[in-house]
Amino acid sequence: MSDDLTLHGFFNSSASYRVRIALNLKGLAWRHVGVNIREGEQRTPAYRALNPATLVPTLVHGNYVLSQSMVIIDYLDRLQPEPLLIPIGGKSRDRALEIAHLVACDIHPVNNLRVLKYLATSLDAGDEQKAQWTHHWIEAGFDAIEALISGHRWCVGDEPSIADCCLIPQVANARRAGVDISRWPRIARVDLHASTVPAFADAVPSRQPDFVSP
Repeated sequence: MSDDLTLHGFFNSSASYRVRIALNLKGLAWRHVGVNIREGEQRTPAYRALNPATLVPTLVHGNYVLSQSMVIIDYLDRLQPEPLLIPIGGKSRDRALEIAHLVACDIHPVNNLRVLKYLATSLDAGDEQKAQWTHHWIEAGFDAIEALISGHRWCVGDEPSIADCCLIPQVANARRAGVDISRWPRIARVDLHASTVPAFADAVPSRQPDFVSP
């Protein structure tokens, strides 16, 4: 069923990172294909034919091609329902999706590589201004997420969900940007617990085949 799953992504892309976590949690066999977005490989004709949005990640399953990390995780839930990452219904589903979308819709899009490049090249933003921009949106989003996280091991309850798949890569982004995570003890607690779980630990950027040092 899963032998022909291929994920086209970039080691440092948090959207790719969240899908790697989901694939690992489900125990699915998958192949990694690196797309170096720093070098513009996402804009090559071959990759554009695969993903017209020229973004990562892209999941290829047989002849089926799917982009957008949130949609891919939903697809993986239908492909391999156990463990279910998007709860079936009720308040747990609502909360998991609420936290996931706070990351995927409110924090990540305004701080991704193409936005930061646009700030620098089109709006003449310097390194300090870009850092202020990044910190502002991370802090605003994390303040909201901190208030929503339950008192359990994970964001919502005792099992990992799509919320954790999204939050952990964003924590990695925040640390790379120099944000002190201790300001949000619930987020820090979930992140520490995730670091002990192989599905999360194996998905970190430094363990990917296309990893290169900064």
